[in-house]
Amino acid sequence: MNLWVDDVRPCPSDDYEIAKSVFSAETMIVNREVIGDPYEMLDLDHDAGDYARRGGDYIKLLDWLEATKRNYPIRIHSMNPVGVQNIRAIIRKNNWKEVF
Repeated sequence: MNLWVDDVRPCPSDDYEIAKSVFSAETMIVNREVIGDPYEMLDLDHDAGDYARRGGDYIKLLDWLEATKRNYPIRIHSMNPVGVQNIRAIIRKNNWKEVF
């Protein structure tokens, strides 16, 4: 199972669960880890729209992953070119795997 983090676009397939806010994504990640079935990949947008008030834009999820020393493969599906660059910089800084 993968985690789709986006406020507008629907999940691309049944292989995904959706989180619309950073706080929701954090909770879902922890819950999956607790049951011993972590996500295989996080698929991120950058801009959280109205959901930004619940944890910020989705790049904040990467800050949380860093702070909690979590490591997940990440795919970026954002249409925001600057946001993509910023997400990619954090992925590279941490030597995380980016999925294309």
